[in-house]
Formats: sequence, structure tokens, C-alpha cells
Amino acid sequence: MRIAVITESDPNETRVAATPETVKKLIGLGATFTVEAGAGIRSGITDEDYVAAGAGIAKTAKAALKDAGIVLKVRRPSTAEIGLMPKGAMVLAIMDPYGNGDALKAMADAGLAAFSMELMPRITRAQVMDVLSSQANLAGYRAVIDAAEEYGRALPMMMTAAGTVPAAKCFIMGVGVAGLQAIATARRLGAVVTATDVRPATKEQVESLGAKFVAVEDEEFKNAETAGGYAKEMSKEYQAKQAALVASHVAKQDIVITTALIPGRPAPRLITAEMVASMRPGSVIIDLAVERGGNVEGAEAGKTVTTANGVKIVGHLNVPGRLAATASSLYAKNLFAFLETMIDKGSKSLAVKWEDELVKATNLTRDGAVVHPNFQPAATA
Repeated sequence: MRIAVITESDPNETRVAATPETVKKLIGLGATFTVEAGAGIRSGITDEDYVAAGAGIAKTAKAALKDAGIVLKVRRPSTAEIGLMPKGAMVLAIMDPYGNGDALKAMADAGLAAFSMELMPRITRAQVMDVLSSQANLAGYRAVIDAAEEYGRALPMMMTAAGTVPAAKCFIMGVGVAGLQAIATARRLGAVVTATDVRPATKEQVESLGAKFVAVEDEEFKNAETAGGYAKEMSKEYQAKQAALVASHVAKQDIVITTALIPGRPAPRLITAEMVASMRPGSVIIDLAVERGGNVEGAEAGKTVTTANGVKIVGHLNVPGRLAATASSLYAKNLFAFLETMIDKGSKSLAVKWEDELVKATNLTRDGAVVHPNFQPAATA
């Protein structure tokens, strides 16, 4: 049971898929471990740290992947990386499968058993494996820190001899894991926080954190959540009513953080150019969905845009990676928890239960084919 970890090829990716802690645990379960030299350096992990945990160090990705039965990655492997992986190897990563059929076919054609960690079902048993939650939690926290850095004023109310400093007004749009952490962080920093989401269950969560909930609460709103806990796409009529409410609210805000994503779809547009234009100079918008097209009109991936009226629109890429050491630690634990379910502890060997609900939910390719039902090629006439 040979496991390989390589340096992420995406220049914006600072995370690594294993830490000395998870390396040590997997070796204890019978694995041998090889890490490409320098793979963890951007997360603050040296090659010496990996060696101390029991891993071997390979000079290149090719050497690290040779004869590997399991490959742990953060991002979906590139075409070049796929070409280096042994046929039959299992690859665990954040695969971003929606709209990337060619990449799935390439992994299938290479004979890889690919697992998409973000498809992990949101059930009690799988909570410790939920990469979306672990990484979104950090993104929500970092979004507030980035907003505070860009905002040219203090966040908390301060009463001083020279006068009173008013608290910043912070509006969180989208109350998933990232949104909830953003609310909690902004509250801790002393901002006056409001939040909105189309899912009715979030109202209580928002209020429990000391923020005010903002939404058009009609019948459609009351039925706006899927069985899996995700937001449904709302009707044009509801979107218009909500947009009018939000527009008047946004104009009064100092900081707006948008987090809205719908799996398999482009990010919904929440903030229009007109809404941006209504905000005061010096206001800040953080768009956490910028990699999926963005929630904010005018947002640019990887850039901070300052509008004509002095509003900053921040579109950082890979926000969890801006906390690389913490993000890597949590992500590596997610991978370990999932991989542990595939190892027979008695024989200390790989024993994948292909009918296990977690395996079936995440397995994209196997035995030369795309096997996940959501990503089958469209049937021809």
C-alpha cells in the first residue's frame, strides 16, 4: 500500500494533501509514504518534517508517483500528472467534476480510480471527511480578515476622548459554512452584522450568532432548500423581490461578503453594478464565489478592483489557501478519515468496499470508465 503526495501544479495552490500527522497515522495502518521534495513548503511543512514522520522524499513528481497505489492531492490532477500515475492507482482530490467531462475521461482512460472529495455526502458518519465544510469554514474567516485589511476604518465601535468611532456595518450574503463563520468572525471583531440566505433554516442560525436576518419571507422562501441542505435556484419573481430588498440594504453597508454557490451551476449574481455604485467610497466587497463566475458584477478573479465611486471589490483566488498551514491540516485529516475506511486494519492492506455509500457517492472513474451516475456522457440518439 504505497501512497504518494506531490507538489500541486496550480501556481495559486498553497495547500498540500498530507501532513506529518496524517503520514504517521497512515504508516501505522500499513502504508509506505513518498512525498515529492518541497511539496509542503508553502504550508510550512519541510521535507525534514515528513522524513521525521516516516515518509521518503522523492526528487520529482515522476519518482514520487512510481508504483504508487494511492495518490493524495488537493486539486484534480493535470494531464501531465495523469500521465505519470500508474494504471489502477486511486486518486483522492477536490476534483471539481462539474463541466469538466474531458478531465474525467482522461482519468478514466488512464485507468485511475478517481474520488471527488467534495461529493462526500453530508451525513453524520462523513462529517469528519467533509472537505467543503473544512475549507469553507476557513474561507469565511479569512474573508472577514481580508475585508478588515482593505477597509480603511476600525470595525468595532470605540468610545475615545477624541470622539466615538461608529461600528462598521457588515452584510453576509449566503449563510452556509463560510457565511456562518464570516458572521461569527465579524461579530467578534465588533461589526454590526446582518445576513441573508434563501434557505429558511438559516434564519435561526443567523440570529443565534447575534446577527440580523434580511430576506423576503414568502411561501417560495419557506420551500427553498433541497433535501441535501443546499439552496434551490429561486424563481425570477422571487429574485426580483429579494434584489430590491437587498439593494436598499447594501447601500447602507461598509462591508459585504458574498458566499453563494449552487453545485454544478455558475455562481448566482447577487450584487449588480448599480448596487455597487450605491455604496459609500471606502466600502469593501469580498466575493468568495469569484472562481465560479462571481456573485458580484465587476469582480475579477485574482484581483482587487476599485470602482469609480471608490468601492473595493476583492476577488482573491483560493481563499482557504491564504491560510495554507491550517487549511492543509484540516484537508489532510479529511483525506485520512476517508482513506481509513478503505483499509483493513487486520491485514494492513487496501480493501475498498465499493458498495459503501461514501465510496459510491465520491467515486468518479474506475476500470477505464466514468462510473458516477451524475457524470455519464449524454446518451446518443
